[in-house]
Amino acid sequence: MSEELVQNAQGLSLDENNGDKTVLDSVDEFNVKHPLNSKWTLWYTKPKVSDSEEWSDLLRPVIKFGTVEEFWGIYNSVPKASDLPIKADYHLFRDDIRPEWEDERNSKGGRWSYQFRRKRDVDINELWIRTLLSAVGETIEDEENEVNGIVLNVRKSNYRVGVWTKSTNADSLKSIGQKLKLILKLDENDHVEFISHADSSAPAFIV
Repeated sequence: MSEELVQNAQGLSLDENNGDKTVLDSVDEFNVKHPLNSKWTLWYTKPKVSDSEEWSDLLRPVIKFGTVEEFWGIYNSVPKASDLPIKADYHLFRDDIRPEWEDERNSKGGRWSYQFRRKRDVDINELWIRTLLSAVGETIEDEENEVNGIVLNVRKSNYRVGVWTKSTNADSLKSIGQKLKLILKLDENDHVEFISHADSSAPAFIV
């Protein structure tokens, strides 16, 4: 699957010498591109098939993008969330931040997350695109660049959506948690949890 993702996205790669072209030029001759505030990288974690495989063997960058047109070209070219195999993950991270706790830009932060325990009752494709748009459009955050990235985990019995942040400042993060609830169409009785990367033993706070 990871090789297929990369192959599907190869023709969409950014080219600094490509002038004003976008990923849609080859099809529809678009001449105008709409830059996003940040550049983003889509990452993919393939399911582990051997005990000898390390995390670094499973995690692969798929493609970088920096415009609205490139985003839609990529989104329409890679497998939908509902088509990912069990134990696969999508990660969308700002700039060159790696989706790992060890990345220095993640190390002092944490993550909001919510787990959908009944997969059959969830339209994960709709919820994932809503989360993607809130990230690249930066509507999920009030503080500039507080969100480092978003993650989708596909497991046998559940989906988990996460939002990774650069800090653990409750004042700036609680509004992100509230917005995540709206993005994921959660009820007031549903709660999202924030866990610090430095101390994952218990949620730091819940909204």
